Amino acid sequence: MPQLLLELFSEEIPARMQVQAARDLERMARERLAEQGFLPEAMTAFAGSRRLTLVIEGLPEAQADRTEERKGPRVGSPDKAMEGFLRSTGLTMDQLVDQDGVWFAKIERKGRPTPEIVAEMVEAIVRNFPWPKSMTWGRGTLRWVRPLKRIVCLFDGAVVPVSIDGIESGDVTEGHRFMGKAEPFRVKDFDTYRDGLAAHFVVLDVEERKARILDAARTLCFARNLELVEDEGLLNEVAGLAEWPTPVLGDMDPDFLDLPPEVIRTSMRTHQKYFAVRDPATGGLAPHFITVANIQAADGGAAIAAGNAKVLSARLSDARFFWDEDRKLRLEDRLEKLKGVTFHAKLGAMSDRVARITDLARSLAPRVGADPDAAAQAARLAKADLVTGMVGEFPELQGLMGGYYAQAEGLSADVAAAIRDHYKPQGPGDALPEGPVGAALALADKLDSLTGFFGIDEKPTGSRDPYALRRSALGVIRIVLERGIRLPLRDLAGDDLVAFFADRLKVLLRDQGRRHDLVDAVFALGDDDLVRIVARVEALDGFLTTEDGANLLAGYKRATNILKAEEKKGAMPTGPAIAMDGAPAAELALVQALAGVEPAVAQALAAEDFVAAMQALAGLRGPVDAFFEQVLVNAEDPAERDNRLRLLSQVRDAMGRVADFSQVTG
Repeated sequence: MPQLLLELFSEEIPARMQVQAARDLERMARERLAEQGFLPEAMTAFAGSRRLTLVIEGLPEAQADRTEERKGPRVGSPDKAMEGFLRSTGLTMDQLVDQDGVWFAKIERKGRPTPEIVAEMVEAIVRNFPWPKSMTWGRGTLRWVRPLKRIVCLFDGAVVPVSIDGIESGDVTEGHRFMGKAEPFRVKDFDTYRDGLAAHFVVLDVEERKARILDAARTLCFARNLELVEDEGLLNEVAGLAEWPTPVLGDMDPDFLDLPPEVIRTSMRTHQKYFAVRDPATGGLAPHFITVANIQAADGGAAIAAGNAKVLSARLSDARFFWDEDRKLRLEDRLEKLKGVTFHAKLGAMSDRVARITDLARSLAPRVGADPDAAAQAARLAKADLVTGMVGEFPELQGLMGGYYAQAEGLSADVAAAIRDHYKPQGPGDALPEGPVGAALALADKLDSLTGFFGIDEKPTGSRDPYALRRSALGVIRIVLERGIRLPLRDLAGDDLVAFFADRLKVLLRDQGRRHDLVDAVFALGDDDLVRIVARVEALDGFLTTEDGANLLAGYKRATNILKAEEKKGAMPTGPAIAMDGAPAAELALVQALAGVEPAVAQALAAEDFVAAMQALAGLRGPVDAFFEQVLVNAEDPAERDNRLRLLSQVRDAMGRVADFSQVTG
């Protein structure tokens, strides 16, 4: 079947927008084709610094004929309603069909040629493309991320006529801005397009560009007995900046290596888009860097490396100035400036936040095994680096620089490490803060954010989370669980936040392959100790995978359904069930089983041995099964009926002490 090739060629597209732009291009094309009844066999989008490309395989040459059925007014509706319906369908009254008192119109639509539909699709995509930022140019009205220059639109090798603000579609594109041949070149399909770009020094696929960068950079480092410091975020960015990426190894002044390595790497990355290089013998940074050029220089990149080295030296000289100047003033002496830094209009200045975190860190310290004075000192100084020159230049180094400055002042290693780590963990792969003091400070920092923003009703909604509260909650959960910290969330955060933590815990456990309904079943008990909750969930998960657990769950649900039905009829009998004279053996066996299980469950729960509690419950499986097989709950004798309902209530209550099994699905 024919192929569609679309290229939208423009001035430079920011690297940060390219990945989403490729996704949006594919999504918009898929949606518009689906509206016309097209289901392509394959669709692939590409993005680079100057072009968005889409190739679609398996489109028919024409749209199939279609019959559309539209529901109209009811029979006997006013004339105006009927006139409007007939006008919208293009039919006459005798062409309508009466179905159960409602008029229906069957509209035959002849399929249109695919190029006609493609032309409409391309114009709609271009005019409605969701760029985060866009611009107009010249006298046109079209908005695009940068001036749009060319449109290639080919269906089955032929140009699909499209005209947008004076830009006419064609079969001509161009290669690299500097290395490509001077004249544009023609293409007839995706193969000639991709190969033509390669011949004109353009790598179309971003994954191929990334692979070229990594392979060449590693090779350059290996030749000098060095190691590349890999950086996925930087790799993604530079792959979007260059059409023909060519790594070059440069040298830097080794005197700068006495700066903190994070400062060197951040300066390289933020300002120059350089990769750092490591000395494998020492594990520390080496006086070199990798830059990614967009040309293949005749001198092997020597001039590029030399020029970039000069620029890097100037940047690192600025960093050295900040490093030297910042250390002239103690962190303690910077606290006054925090009074002039607004944290949030409704939550006060940063100095107010520091006071809250300090009090909270001191109160949390005993729970995490930290010294309260050390935790309070670290909390008091944790935000002081926000008013340093280095953090002003590189905001991403906040916390880290505070740790370095605390160390340079001679503060204790625990305090310096806590200041350095108090934003951790910032993601699922990030390490936890080091030591008990670090844990106390990190928890205090995150809990203050959560309680503060929830208190002013700035809660996350949908995909909107401007204050990263979901990340903060997950950070608290990870610290608490991985350190085994017993923390009563309700006392610290309130009920709204406990529910929020429950949702975040579900996300975390789901990513680990756990069932979210089990989290609901445990949270329903009102527990707010995350360590205990997860232990219950793990025990419950293990129990329900056994035959005893699955069957007992079925028995629980049967008992619950009976009890709910009886509760609707009126007051229920209370008190424990008894072994009535003449009762069936299965009933007596369940009474006896409960007499042994209930204290065993209570003892196991008191010891927080939830596996043992589940094992005790397993003892009910056989008696419950036998009870439902052999005993009629709604007996004619009211005394027998009441006793059996009390017995089912005891089963429900015994299981309900371990988890709310009504929340368990399946």
